[in-house]
Amino acid sequence: MSIPDKLARFLDSSIPYATDLDVEATGSRGAQAPCDAFVKSVILSVNGRIIMAVVPAAESVDINQLQKCLGTRDVHLAAESEFRHLFSDCDPEAMPIFGSVYGVPVLVAHELTDNEEIAFPAGTRRDVVRVRVRDFLIMEKPCICAREAILAKAS
Repeated sequence: MSIPDKLARFLDSSIPYATDLDVEATGSRGAQAPCDAFVKSVILSVNGRIIMAVVPAAESVDINQLQKCLGTRDVHLAAESEFRHLFSDCDPEAMPIFGSVYGVPVLVAHELTDNEEIAFPAGTRRDVVRVRVRDFLIMEKPCICAREAILAKAS
């Protein structure tokens, strides 16, 4: 599977980017992407609505902190059955961070804005896309959550 057409068209028309191969193809996570700049999408249900949280790949989402940040207790990790239809052209667990392409609002961990560049799964387990954080923020217009408002504390 290659980068989904919908995502490729969006990237080609909107933002400078580069592609790499990921773990399953090469044994290393994105040859040009430092580990702390690799991000993932975490799909959540908030008041019955699907949203995407973009966080560092090595981190996890703190649901309690997110509930406080969003002002609602109705927040949980979405089951694949709740969102799979939205990302039908993507491999499971490889949803790209451009939720707007799929009609999904995006929250971003403030910690990611410290990076110049981020890398993320491009809809496949094999392909990785790298973009400048500034370009991502301009094109996606995500809600940027305060520091430590999304991420679980290291234990």
